[in-house]
Amino acid sequence: MNGEWNNDYFCGDLKGIEQKLPYLSSLSVNCIYLNPIFEANSNHRYDTADYEKIDPLLGTYEDFKSLCSSAEQYGIKIILDGVFSHTGVDSKYFNKYGNYDSVGAYNSKESPYFDWYKFTDYPDEYKSWWGIKLLPELIEENENYRNYICAENGILRKWLKAGASGWRLDVADELPDVFLDDVREAVKAENGDALIIGEVWEDATNKTAYGERRRYLLGRQLDSVMNYPFCDAVLNFVRFQNADAFFDGVMSIIEHYPPQVLNVLMNHIGTHDTERAITRLAGPDSEGYGRQWQHEHNKLSDYDYLKGVSMLKLASLIQFTLPGVPSIYYGDEVGMQGMKDPFNRACMEWEKQNRELLKWYKRLGEIRRGTDVFRDGGFVPFFCYHKTIAFKRFNDKSEVIVAVNLDEEMVTVPLGDEWENSYTLLGNTPVNKTLYLEPYRYSLIVREK
Repeated sequence: MNGEWNNDYFCGDLKGIEQKLPYLSSLSVNCIYLNPIFEANSNHRYDTADYEKIDPLLGTYEDFKSLCSSAEQYGIKIILDGVFSHTGVDSKYFNKYGNYDSVGAYNSKESPYFDWYKFTDYPDEYKSWWGIKLLPELIEENENYRNYICAENGILRKWLKAGASGWRLDVADELPDVFLDDVREAVKAENGDALIIGEVWEDATNKTAYGERRRYLLGRQLDSVMNYPFCDAVLNFVRFQNADAFFDGVMSIIEHYPPQVLNVLMNHIGTHDTERAITRLAGPDSEGYGRQWQHEHNKLSDYDYLKGVSMLKLASLIQFTLPGVPSIYYGDEVGMQGMKDPFNRACMEWEKQNRELLKWYKRLGEIRRGTDVFRDGGFVPFFCYHKTIAFKRFNDKSEVIVAVNLDEEMVTVPLGDEWENSYTLLGNTPVNKTLYLEPYRYSLIVREK
């Protein structure tokens, strides 16, 4: 049978990442977020078997320290994925199959891990993550478990000591406040600059979970979240061309989020849990379709792919210039395609890369890194008409306008006298203090105050 299974292993490892640091640096990357790297039974490793060990297929503790040290030489930080709402059944903590020397919760009620889990009819009935029996849920309120993860010699601080610069918390909205409070205390005690990012798909300022309003962003829990609302706003605008809807989505987050959080939001346009950005932009809508259909529609036609490249350039331009920190899902910068998991998780394409896109992403990275206004500057909508948007980013020293026209007709954007001496970093140049944007054109202009 031709093809590959979604549970195959392809032998990527920590040393391989270390070897590719020059490539990542060429994209102006200054932070790498890794999916789980701890010992686990699966290739995705969200079924943790041992939080204390690097999965041997990825390398060793020393390999991880070496990666962090080498990355630091390029000005790159390493963020780890913390999966703390569940473990795997095949783990030293649960040990259903007896593959570990430990006495797991499944093996005995006298196990030191027994009270970590939610048994309903011991030992075979227990609560599991989203009903997946391979992923037994943990009781995060349990003091012994919290100490194991968060205490002075716990898991969080162990890996920060080894060189990590922060944690992304898987399904943060399924972690209770008492656990998140302990996480923050532990992380900041070890390294006050270490980052805590939560996986929250909605507006994290008004999220309700566990029957109460969550307090993720009130200063005692998360530093940042994965910014799915911005992702939707960007991709939906480029695909469906509704300027009003774009600004509604963006301004909702800007108005709700504290500036300390807004400026460090993880601004992605695709992750390991979503379709690839180019596929979502130029491919058929996969909503409601299963894996077989997605497999049959996983590759864009040549025409749709070329269209998708142009659309992805516009989407990434907006992504890189909004408040927050742009995040590239590996391979998007070279045009990798894919429907939802597992099709979005193919091996990195090193041979058949779209050089046009790669050059574009490198240029965006250079502009982002070299323009202070994008770090923490203000944001205001500047122009909104039908299928055309323009917004300003500004601080005390300079001002930037980003404009994108998705209309089938030329659109003119009046700038004002102060823009007479502006200079252009990307796209169309103003003429007589006016931007003339042909269909599907863009502009990024700067002026010094």
